[in-house]
Amino acid sequence: MKHFRYLFPLLITGFLVACSGNQVKPNDTEANASGASSSSRALDSESSSVGIEDQQGVMLDALDDPANPLSVRIIYFEYDSAEVNQDSLDAVRSHGQYLSVNENRMLRLEGHADERGTREYNLALGESRAKTVRDLLILEGAQPGQIEIVSFGEERPAVLGSDEASLQKNRRAEIVY
Repeated sequence: MKHFRYLFPLLITGFLVACSGNQVKPNDTEANASGASSSSRALDSESSSVGIEDQQGVMLDALDDPANPLSVRIIYFEYDSAEVNQDSLDAVRSHGQYLSVNENRMLRLEGHADERGTREYNLALGESRAKTVRDLLILEGAQPGQIEIVSFGEERPAVLGSDEASLQKNRRAEIVY
């Protein structure tokens, strides 16, 4: 029994060391028959919703990849409209899929309007824009509890000015993680 007191912790330590061994990763130069390595196939299939793997094997969040559709975080709208245009639809879908996979992530949708219209109307329009984006996120798998909506109306313009280019930049919903 006296030896067991020393042997048991040694066995446990050995077991833990054996189980925590380094995983062997395929070398990028070892390509499969189709010419793509298994690690790059994994990167392609997972980068849109889970993350990307850097050169040291550390998993980075897909939000940090500038080539990912998740890097688009401003959705622009036409004048007096809360309909997401076709150009922004892929980005919104990507954010919804990202949220469905990353259930612990939260975001805030900030609705904005240009300076035309009353303050009250623009607050309602900004809220409507944010709600439209929220509904699309939920269709892609996001949970309503992951999304907060705030409307700023015309109060926080992205660009100052009354020309059409400035007004267009202010008609937006911003996705803030």
